[in-house]
Amino acid sequence: MNKILLGALSLAVAMSLNAKVFATVDGKDITDIDLAPLLANMPGINPDSLPENVKKDLINRAVDIKLLTDKAIASGIEKDELYKKEIKLAQRALALRVWQAKEFQKLKVSDSDIKAFYDKNKEKFIEPEQISAKHILVKDDAEAKKIISQLKGLKGDALSKKFSELAAAESLDPSGKQTGGDLGWFSVNQMVKPFSDAAKALKKGEISTTPVKTQFGSHVILKLDQKAKRQATLEEVKPYIENILKQDKFKANVEKEAENLRKKAKVEYK
Repeated sequence: MNKILLGALSLAVAMSLNAKVFATVDGKDITDIDLAPLLANMPGINPDSLPENVKKDLINRAVDIKLLTDKAIASGIEKDELYKKEIKLAQRALALRVWQAKEFQKLKVSDSDIKAFYDKNKEKFIEPEQISAKHILVKDDAEAKKIISQLKGLKGDALSKKFSELAAAESLDPSGKQTGGDLGWFSVNQMVKPFSDAAKALKKGEISTTPVKTQFGSHVILKLDQKAKRQATLEEVKPYIENILKQDKFKANVEKEAENLRKKAKVEYK
């Protein structure tokens, strides 16, 4: 019961008043709100960050849903008894989500409680060593060696620029074509071991002079920067801790409220 209640809260979606339009169907907009349910397994993903063919397929699926929904409404489905029953169920679920959201917003957490949690759990807020790098993924070592030869002798901005150009043209990593191979910041345990070991061994501004073999293919790596392991400050993690404490308090409040309501209600098991 509690998991359902908390899940309902976490799944509540704030509808944007400035929704982005990706297409129109018979004059009706297909927006990011229409795409959101199709991206449920990738929370937080921006449709514009997807490869163009994937993005187009996503939009086409939303178009199909819009057309089929219009057909269902045109058929008079709103007069159907099953439809009316489902609407009532949806209204009850929506009422619960909105009530939960409002109750959650009322919760307050003191700075002293936040600090106490931080002091007690400092080991949870240690940022691991991180690396910033670019990579080019090709099918085999021979292809990787060709890439390396084209980068030979380059340094600094010239190396970074040429690397990005080659990543866009040659990399088998779809995201690499859009980002110039830039992987952003990552910890060593986020990558497969051969890759992370090679990236860690490089100096800032260096490329791997031999191909790095993984199960995905052969990589050429350009190391951009590195950050040592460090303790995150209280101010940096304060919003995260506040949310954790609010969730704990909310869960306790919901359990208590449900218990009180159950005591007052006449529950008959059949």
